[in-house]
Amino acid sequence: MTEKTLHANPSKNRTPRHRAREFALQGLYQWLLNNEDATTVVNNIRGAHGFDKADGDHFSALLYGAIKDSVALRETFAPLVDRGIAELSPVEHAVLLIGAFELKNNLEIPYRVVINEAVELTKSFGGIDGHKYVNGVLDKLAARIRPDEVAADKKR
Repeated sequence: MTEKTLHANPSKNRTPRHRAREFALQGLYQWLLNNEDATTVVNNIRGAHGFDKADGDHFSALLYGAIKDSVALRETFAPLVDRGIAELSPVEHAVLLIGAFELKNNLEIPYRVVINEAVELTKSFGGIDGHKYVNGVLDKLAARIRPDEVAADKKR
């Protein structure tokens, strides 16, 4: 067993909120592949090793929110992807749902933080260049959802 299989980021100092995003990603992955209801997914994930170190409230908000709003969230990023939603890898799909949800609903989190967290998740759990793809899509989405914040950031 390699170090990577024990945990995707064993050496990183992960915050409770980052851990919440990791668990939300795992839950969305499970939901996308198995089409289980949100409550079943949440119960499975809450029992996972290390969940006690995650921000449980943020995890619940992300997972329930991304599932509940999945159709609308997909509609926001569908024009920005170069393929059909069904052709996205499950990891990229789940990370884009998380990123879109946070950009839309967590205005207290700077858009750059949302994008960086999504990129880090994709680097840890996704394919080789998936993080570049996610970065590009969320960067364009941030400009649509939070135009004033993005414009102010570019002036700096």
